[in-house]
Amino acid sequence: MLKKLLFSLLSGALFAIGLVVSGMTQTNKVIGFLNVGGIVNPQRFGAWDASLAFVMGGALLVTLVAFAVTPRTGNKPWAAPRFELPTRKDIDGKLVVGAALFGMGWGLAGYCPGPALASLLSGGVDVLVFTVALLIGMVAAKKLAS
Repeated sequence: MLKKLLFSLLSGALFAIGLVVSGMTQTNKVIGFLNVGGIVNPQRFGAWDASLAFVMGGALLVTLVAFAVTPRTGNKPWAAPRFELPTRKDIDGKLVVGAALFGMGWGLAGYCPGPALASLLSGGVDVLVFTVALLIGMVAAKKLAS
């Protein structure tokens, strides 16, 4: 159990460092990336910031490699009894609504859950308000789903 908690802590810390180094915790950078109107007309909408596309592309490449080399049977991970890979492939209403709410929250606030938690360390009222709203939303969603 301690080994699993230690790996979780180290993984979370590495993820948080990656978010900070890549700029994913800077709301102005995120909103600049989401400003797709700037691709077509930067004079009217402001410049589009493509740097996060490279961050996401790099993350996607790492994930693709990790899924490709993760054994389906036989070997086990260091801190768990087996690999647990996703099996669902369907798209339902809950997934679509959840993705839409996530996207709206990301676009309005410039935070998604990971960068918001990493940004709590640097302070700021905006990230605190976002995180409290995120937690309230998670509790409300859990109550509505049950």
